[in-house]
Amino acid sequence: MNLRFDNFEINPIHNGDAWKLCDFMVANQDRLKRYFPKTLAQNLTPTLSQLFVDKKVKQFNNKEEFLFTIKQSESRELAGITYIKELNWDTKQGEFAYCIGYPFEGKNITSKAVKCLSEFAFNQLHLNTLQIIVHKDNIGSVKVAENTNFKWIKTLKNEFTPNGEKPLDMELYELHNET
Repeated sequence: MNLRFDNFEINPIHNGDAWKLCDFMVANQDRLKRYFPKTLAQNLTPTLSQLFVDKKVKQFNNKEEFLFTIKQSESRELAGITYIKELNWDTKQGEFAYCIGYPFEGKNITSKAVKCLSEFAFNQLHLNTLQIIVHKDNIGSVKVAENTNFKWIKTLKNEFTPNGEKPLDMELYELHNET
């Protein structure tokens, strides 16, 4: 599987991604520590990243969770990552989580990746509902939801607790497979 848009590629995580993932996480540590604390903690060294990638490849192959990389096609630089997680195969539902590196922010890359992966989730994984759960102050993530036709459903009270903070209310957006 290889999805493309503009000068970018979306691919399933693979064993050769550990070094790039570690570099990406360390370089973007400040922006990831609030909403991606677990992923960040598991990728602070090359050894930790290799363990993380090995685990994510197994989860991908077992259809437990899907982690994708977004890379520039020419340079192969890791621009971001996108998860399809919290899968419920009975209700055919999954949730997106995504992050983009500082150099790629504000270029609509995440929105294009979510759009491509939504089609993949509906057509290949046969999911019916996709969710994005975001804090209202995370304007970039709210824009991704809106740019990709996800509809605001409701506020989830005390849904997420960042490290060292009080629980936050989060906004639930959904996209339904219309076919």
